[in-house]
Amino acid sequence: MGIPGWFVWIFLVSFLWQVFGLFPVIHRLREANPALRFRARLDLLEVVGSMLLFGGGLLGFMMGESWFWLGLAGFPLLTGAYAVKGVHWLRARRQSPEA
Repeated sequence: MGIPGWFVWIFLVSFLWQVFGLFPVIHRLREANPALRFRARLDLLEVVGSMLLFGGGLLGFMMGESWFWLGLAGFPLLTGAYAVKGVHWLRARRQSPEA
């Protein structure tokens, strides 16, 4: 059973979208404010995890070999980034005054 060609295009476009999203994140790493740099590092971790996830899927479909392990390496990066972002969101929500 073959993989449809449009499925490969979905992974390719998703991977390229993440590559283009990498440039503003790298630019934000040069900010003077340490809080903004920390958020940029979390965004960088998220983008790199997504690139690994989509790149592993793309290589797995294009090459026909087992490249899905590369995609699986993206899951812990995404999980860590989203966990830290969630904790920061909860802290900010608890510290904000109720209206």
